[in-house]
Formats: sequence, structure tokens, C-alpha cells
Amino acid sequence: MRVDDFHRIVVRNDPVTGLRAMFALHDLTLGPALGGVRRWGYGCDADAIADVVRLARGMTYKNALAGLPFGGGKSVIVAPSSGQYGPASRPITNGELDRFGEWLDELGGEYVVAEDVGVKVADLARVAKSSQYVTGVGRDGRGGNPGPKTAQGVLVGMEVVAERLGFASLKGVRVAVQGLGNVGMALCKMLHERGATLTVADIDTAKVTRAQTHLHAVALPVSEVLCADVDIVAPCALGGAITPTLAATMPARAIAGSANNQLSNATVATTLKQRGIHYAPDYVINAGGVISAGLEYLGQDGFEQKVLEIGPRLARIFDESNASGEPESVVAEGMAKAVLARPVLDRVA
Repeated sequence: MRVDDFHRIVVRNDPVTGLRAMFALHDLTLGPALGGVRRWGYGCDADAIADVVRLARGMTYKNALAGLPFGGGKSVIVAPSSGQYGPASRPITNGELDRFGEWLDELGGEYVVAEDVGVKVADLARVAKSSQYVTGVGRDGRGGNPGPKTAQGVLVGMEVVAERLGFASLKGVRVAVQGLGNVGMALCKMLHERGATLTVADIDTAKVTRAQTHLHAVALPVSEVLCADVDIVAPCALGGAITPTLAATMPARAIAGSANNQLSNATVATTLKQRGIHYAPDYVINAGGVISAGLEYLGQDGFEQKVLEIGPRLARIFDESNASGEPESVVAEGMAKAVLARPVLDRVA
């Protein structure tokens, strides 16, 4: 695991509340790090640190390409879980949230936090009592819950993907969505409104039932949904969903979802490219949430325009990938690094 390019990584433990958290601040070239806090159960500290490092590096590229004046950062709260890896086995306490806010404040404004998996907007509202470096809670009519905003950006990207597949719109496009959380369910509703045909999966059977009842979705097991015979698969749960085996065998012609770090390793991108499967880099199309949170923190308007820019940006990545033969993920990373390397006055979205 490479960490030599990180600004700093902080591991904190509070024996009073039992709270344990990791903060990873990757690159602050564009401004203070902005990224969510994830609460999840890990098998060991090394797993938690590996996760937060991958997520933080992705946030650097996401914020750079979105044209936001923020660097990349992420944090994880190591949660008690019923298994070695999985959701928290109990809700977080106010004492833990207060302690997390104190740790956040001690970073001196180098890191601004928003919500991520396992953390609710109400939790962050509590953290905001201890720290001023919180966003995504809603201020002056801006921002708020970033989940639906993330879904909005994914939808914009998916429209570009559908066009590349030869569709005039999303009507009739077959989409398989893995994960019906805050983002995935919102995305399904938007797709249904536009006439897409849905196949869904989630570990929460109640959510699957709602999608079947209200969105006419077909249900599949979580382990099978990305193998479905559809046009587009949308991983909207946790990372690493696109494995080498899946990349070599999946029937879908495109991948466009909200999950971070969807490709399990670098070889997957090459396999997808060789098979002619379009991959919309996750940190490009799932930027709607951080755009909303970033503008809320800055007290600025303009979310709708910035989220629409995801479409032309993704189209440019596809064009450059076709011209160069490089996988879309490689092209996107190169574009992000180019933004970071520009003189301050020349940086644009």
C-alpha cells in the first residue's frame, strides 16, 4: 500500500467511548481535504487504513475533476460489527460523535467532513456541535443530504453512457443496480421515471420489495446482479465489485455506478477495455454529492450547472480513451493529475 504521496494519516483511539478512527489527507494542492466519513466494521486496523487510503486518493481526483477548491481526504470510524467486515452492529452514540468532532477540529481545518456509508446526516449534525469543519447537513437552503445529489450526477453520466451504446435516451435501457441505499434507491427512482428497465439487489429485502412494488424492478441476489443480461450495470454498494472474473464474463456493455473504487485491481480496467465495455470512472460520475457538499461549505450556489458538467467531462474521457486505446480509468486519472499540476490561476473544471 503506497502512502508516500499523502499529506498525513492520523489514527485516533478514545478509551473512554471506545471510538477508533482513521483520517487520511491525501493531497491539499487545491485546498483543504474534503471527503466523507465511513462507519464500518473491519477485520483489523490494516484493512481500515487500506480502505481510507484508497478512498482519500479517489477524493483528490474527484474534487480536481469537479472543479472544486478542495483536496482529497477521507475518514473511517471502525465500528463494532457482527462479523469481521460489515455494517455496524449498533448505532453510534452521541459521545462517540462528539469525540469524533473534537478530533476533526484538532486537524485545524485541513479536513472537511461529509457523510458516507454508515453515517447519517443527523450524525453529522451532532458532529457539527463539536467542529466547524462539517458539511452536507444543509445550510441556508444549500446542500443537505448528498445521497440524492450523487444519484443525480450518476444519472447525468448514465445518459452519456446510454448514448455511447446507441440509445437516444434512457427509455428502454436495461440497468442492473447493486445496492439500494441512499444513492442506489434514488438512482432507481430517476431511472424508472425515464423509462429504464430495472434489475436490483440489496442485502435489505425490504428495500428490494419496495423497488419491485413501486419501480417494477426484477430482483436478483447481490452476488448475481452484476452478471445480469442487461445493458448497464451500476455498482452502488461498496468497492471492489468488478473483479477480474466478472470483467471477463459480464454480459453488460457498460458500467456506471456510484460506488467508490469499483474496480478490484488495475488489470480489470484493461480487461474491460479489451472487451469493449464502457467504464464510467466512479469518481467522475459520482461527484454530485461532493459538489453539493462543497458548495454548501463555501456558501455558494450553482449545483445544477456543476452537476450537468459531469456529462461533457465523461464524454471527453470516452473520446480520449477511444483515441489513445487507454482504459477510461487511466485517462481520468491523467486528467485529474493535470489539473493538480496547473498553475493556480489556470485551474478550471
